[in-house]
Amino acid sequence: MGEMGVLGVGGSGFQGVSGFTVATLKPETNRKPETILLPLRRFYKNPFIFSSINLRNSMADTSDIRNGLCMEIDSDIWTVVEFQHVKPGKGPAFVRTKLKSLTKGKVVDRTWPSGHAITEVRVERRKFQYLYKDDMGYNFMNMDDYEQVALEETLINSPQFLQEGMVVDVLFNSANDMPLSLEMPSVVIVEVTYTEPGIKGDTATNTYKPATVDTGAEVKVPLFINTGEKIKVDTNSGDYMGRA
Repeated sequence: MGEMGVLGVGGSGFQGVSGFTVATLKPETNRKPETILLPLRRFYKNPFIFSSINLRNSMADTSDIRNGLCMEIDSDIWTVVEFQHVKPGKGPAFVRTKLKSLTKGKVVDRTWPSGHAITEVRVERRKFQYLYKDDMGYNFMNMDDYEQVALEETLINSPQFLQEGMVVDVLFNSANDMPLSLEMPSVVIVEVTYTEPGIKGDTATNTYKPATVDTGAEVKVPLFINTGEKIKVDTNSGDYMGRA
């Protein structure tokens, strides 16, 4: 898909992502027009302005695979978590990869023949600050231009640990400016708002009890942790990591 002229726009909102509008595109060839979603900020000065956008993803092959590279597979976007180029003594070379879906969070192993073509997706990482949650979803503010966007929960890794004012990374598809996923900090510091009182002198670390923290999430903590203490939590696993 190459550059296309915008024939018209109208209608906003998409699956809990605010700030987007429907755009009808005129292809370079005689193919029928296509409809996609675009950010409203492209048209906020004049909603009838004609514009041209680049919707082309880059073709690449397995020699381009690297950690963090994003690619389109089966209408989903995946990022490379791990990779290894293998050249066996017998048989053709191949690339072993571990991929993570940016939209669903699912992690899979996949092996590619060496030289196999892949569709690379250009992804932009932007800093956003968490504001609040409402009926539209989780609301964030862009740290550069102060524009706000609402993301649905499925795009957020461990939303139960979001804290007001927290700065996070939001990944956008550069081709259409659609948000793909939100990356939480790997570790957060939270305050225990309620847990059963610990036993004085009990320092056992292999026995746990439930504790509610200031974000509303529940975390398993050692028996010696008490209400009011601040702890470190792994946002990927939700596990207690120690006192803060």
